[in-house]
Amino acid sequence: MSETVRTQHRVRASELVGRNWLNTGGKSLDLEALRGKIVLLDFWTFCCINCLHVLDELRPLEEQFSDVLVTVGVHSPKFEHEADPVALAAAVERYEIHHPVLDDPELETWKAYTARAWPTLVVIDPEGYIVAHLSGEGHADGLAVLIPELIAEHEAKGTLHRGSGPYVAPEATSGTLRFPGKALFLPAGRGSAGRGSAGRGSAGPGSTRPGSGAQGSGAQGTSDGGTPAAADTATDGSWLVTDTGHHRLVELGNDFQTVLRTYGSGTRGHADGPAAAVDSVEPTARFNEPQGLVLLPEDVAAKAGYDVVIADSVNHRLRGLSLTDGKATTIVGNGVQRLLETGPARVDEDAAGFTGQLSEHPLEVSLSSPWDVVWSTKLNAVVIAMAGTHQIFSFDPVTGAVAIIAGNGLEGLLDGPAHEAWFAQPSGLAEDADGNIWVADSETSAIRKLVIDAGGTVTVVTAVGKGLFDFGFRDGPGSEARLQHPLGVTVLPDGSVAIADTYNGAVRRYDPATGTVSTLARGLSEPSDVIVDHTHAAGSEPLLVVVEANQHQLVYVPIPKEAQQVDEGASQTHRPKSPVAPGLLELTVRFTAPTGQKLDDRWGDPTQMKISSTPPELLVAGGGTSVGLLRTLELASDIPEGILHITARAAACDGPEDADGEIPDHAACHLYQQDWGIPVLLTDDGDTELVLDLRGMD
Repeated sequence: MSETVRTQHRVRASELVGRNWLNTGGKSLDLEALRGKIVLLDFWTFCCINCLHVLDELRPLEEQFSDVLVTVGVHSPKFEHEADPVALAAAVERYEIHHPVLDDPELETWKAYTARAWPTLVVIDPEGYIVAHLSGEGHADGLAVLIPELIAEHEAKGTLHRGSGPYVAPEATSGTLRFPGKALFLPAGRGSAGRGSAGRGSAGPGSTRPGSGAQGSGAQGTSDGGTPAAADTATDGSWLVTDTGHHRLVELGNDFQTVLRTYGSGTRGHADGPAAAVDSVEPTARFNEPQGLVLLPEDVAAKAGYDVVIADSVNHRLRGLSLTDGKATTIVGNGVQRLLETGPARVDEDAAGFTGQLSEHPLEVSLSSPWDVVWSTKLNAVVIAMAGTHQIFSFDPVTGAVAIIAGNGLEGLLDGPAHEAWFAQPSGLAEDADGNIWVADSETSAIRKLVIDAGGTVTVVTAVGKGLFDFGFRDGPGSEARLQHPLGVTVLPDGSVAIADTYNGAVRRYDPATGTVSTLARGLSEPSDVIVDHTHAAGSEPLLVVVEANQHQLVYVPIPKEAQQVDEGASQTHRPKSPVAPGLLELTVRFTAPTGQKLDDRWGDPTQMKISSTPPELLVAGGGTSVGLLRTLELASDIPEGILHITARAAACDGPEDADGEIPDHAACHLYQQDWGIPVLLTDDGDTELVLDLRGMD
């Protein structure tokens, strides 16, 4: 058996306990009903980009071993909104999860399996014993070795039962849009409306309701000159929307109901070529959950050969779309998820990451879940929110140069010089009048700013937000205000920033002049983007266009003359506290490279930990960044409780070693990383040792 992931102890799996089951046809499951199957528990939460990566990593394994493997998603929420069963059901549908899901809002099953991080995978053999415990993503290759070993062992013992699993598909929803992600205004002359009626379609059955669903916000807001739906599309432009759940783009008229053109076949995948039905040519281009998009300046578009840049998130690529001939082209990304930070791009012992140009050959660069894009007039490049690696990239459409401009790849909230800054799943971008870039940093529930000087040097500052586990719904001074997993930002005419505060179902405003936060609209269903529509107004103010993802629509929201002031409190993610003793604490992170891989020591020790604490006074000694996965910490005796923030990394490469025992230059390499926030309770009889699993168990 694979010693890299197998535990040597026979540990009986705990029962699966929660509020409800999804994708089972209304039936409850227990381990007895799953006996004879290899069971893979996937502890996830739907805000987490690493969890979404794991969903995609597991799909081929679920298909390959469909008669023996049962994946059970154990949804253990981080944010308050994620504990809403309606929101969870929408997420299961949105991400096309085709296995049973246990709703575990009280973290009962999470605690029973001592999960400490999202995502965590636990493998249970057909006899009901735990055989592997894995943290983070990137474990598909190891599982592809382990599962056949378990099949062989239990077929020989007669304990393996082949056959269909307990998954029952839910009823599908239909409509013009399905969980739309982002939207882009196309001025007159650049969308299909400015080129006549060729390629126009109809919304069809279940078309999007124009402007409904924003409670008390006047979502179908009328201007002094009439409703937006009455405007002439050819005169006033149109809207290009990433129809994320349908894996395509849709161009809508200003009524948000008339479909002018669609781009993409609507089938999940990756393919370049015709994306729109033009001149009787059927679209063959494919996208995979497209998200952000940006319209290039006309002079840049003329040189690049395409008009729109699209963040094709699950394909880990940027795509270019020509609005003239409707063709889609891959412009950045080789399709391999960016996991490894070797050589010059690895974080050093001072937690300083590499910033600068990666390559002038954009199709050779690996990306990781690009989520939004914006044009930077100062950098003369497309700026990319690289959610999967917690960084900000750039791309020059003319030269092809790809660069990292901010973020060292560690997950969290830390300001300062670009190469030292931490982000946590940046998901929305907007440029202000000074050429600075505002960032919706979703997992820290924060609004950050990239301050770009005349020489292109970037400094990161935080306007709103405290940390990975702090969120809420509170207006007021930015230092005290709280958001909940924001996904979109836009800059208003007065220089303030409108925020799609996704999990609070609201549009918020941050005013840099006063440093305060207020609320513009509430009652929205997971707003994922917000855009200023300068072509329509409500009184003296332009209208906002909000992408209301879970209502599958775009809505107009007027900017109120008097913003609301809301204080529903600040919250923290609640997880079980580990009892530890004051004084010395021995920390061990276990990692063994999977079979067929070797630790990549070509640039020194390929393992690394960064440790800090909240409050900072909790950690007397042992903090900071250094190589190795063993560390002696010293905890203060006068601090009753706190959180240890631990990030561990290990780099390993595939392929047989050469005659000198070295990794071949052409070997495929992988980065294993996990970020833990361990709540601790200090007590004299507490533990003096803390062991975490990055990969495998003893």
